Amino acid sequence: MPADAAKAVEAVYHSDWGLIVATLIGITRDFDLAEEAAQEAFTAAVDQWPMSGIPEFPRAWIIQTARHKAIDRIRRQAVLKEKLETYAADGFVREIEEPDYDTDEIHDDRLRLIFTCCHPALAPEAQVALTLRTLCGLETDEIARAFLVPVATMAQRLVRAKRKIRDAGIPYSVPQTNDMADRLDAVLTVVYLVFNEGYAATRGGPLVRTDLCAEAIRLGRLVRTLTAPQPPAEASALLALMLLHDARRVARLDEAGDLVVLEEQDRSRWDRRQIAEALPLVDEALAGGPGPYALQAAISALHCRAARTEDTDWPQIVRLYDVLARLQPSPVVALNRAVAVAMANGPEAGIEIVNRLAAASDLDGYHLLHAARADLLRRMGSFAEAAESYRRALELVTNDSERRFLERRLREVQAANR
Repeated sequence: MPADAAKAVEAVYHSDWGLIVATLIGITRDFDLAEEAAQEAFTAAVDQWPMSGIPEFPRAWIIQTARHKAIDRIRRQAVLKEKLETYAADGFVREIEEPDYDTDEIHDDRLRLIFTCCHPALAPEAQVALTLRTLCGLETDEIARAFLVPVATMAQRLVRAKRKIRDAGIPYSVPQTNDMADRLDAVLTVVYLVFNEGYAATRGGPLVRTDLCAEAIRLGRLVRTLTAPQPPAEASALLALMLLHDARRVARLDEAGDLVVLEEQDRSRWDRRQIAEALPLVDEALAGGPGPYALQAAISALHCRAARTEDTDWPQIVRLYDVLARLQPSPVVALNRAVAVAMANGPEAGIEIVNRLAAASDLDGYHLLHAARADLLRRMGSFAEAAESYRRALELVTNDSERRFLERRLREVQAANR
């Protein structure tokens, strides 16, 4: 397959999978059919584009091809004849000479899909997982990582959620304003996890997927607009949190694409325009009551307000984590708090907390626990123990950029231990 065609297929898959599947679900009202038709369309692109050339509108070509693939599947299933007639009555089965290149329709479909997946009839975990799978194209293992559950468990949740939507006849639509509150928490969680996957990709070469970060911020703005003129504090907080994290994105990688930790970043490379946009949103969110996103945004704001690493108000960050741990306790929050305690009071204070978390085993498969423990041990001069924790983190990490960073740290502590 010619390199240009292969790159084009890969680029459309990574950037537009969610848009394509959302559009197809809007047409077919069938999650599995939409995903299968999309996969077949990408397979067709792999076969045809090297010979026919890359189409002028690659995404529209995929959607048009997938639509025909879906129709063919329905026609091949005699038991679904009645369903086919329903689609025909709805205008789905029709001859189209040219694809519809109107991207506004696709964006509407993405929004409808989020609210469909986040219907209160579904379990909260299923709402978020299904949206991440269908809208963002995250693989089951990536979603399982976000929830810290086994891949098989997450796969079962996805199957059950799709079945529930089909059997319960959950509508593919944006709810009225008075019904939106029941779904808002799940929608915000989805947007947050999409951003997290973009900010620290589960696997592959790049640490950052800018397409997912940008899409999450776009969705965050859109959700906030939908709830205007008085958006909920947490909607404003989430947008602020994403803007503040994204403002540091360029400085997180060096020229080789390797990870640069926060304390070593060149702060002159931070996006001050985004920071200036976000800070008033943080104040707005905190005024509405300290919710989980508001607290995280306030923590990120303290980092962004510090001109130098040593100017960071770590005691205040610890206090914010204390509130967050009471409001939304979780092993990950506890780990982040431990790092803050270490920065405020010394690595010995932080290692005690991290060791307790490690003993509880909730995070034993989480590479960042072992990376944090290794870093604290390195700071304490316990190089042999640090090396052991770095090795454990390397067994678990799946992103190439993070792997190279951990390998470099491991070499450093091994050299210091000689």
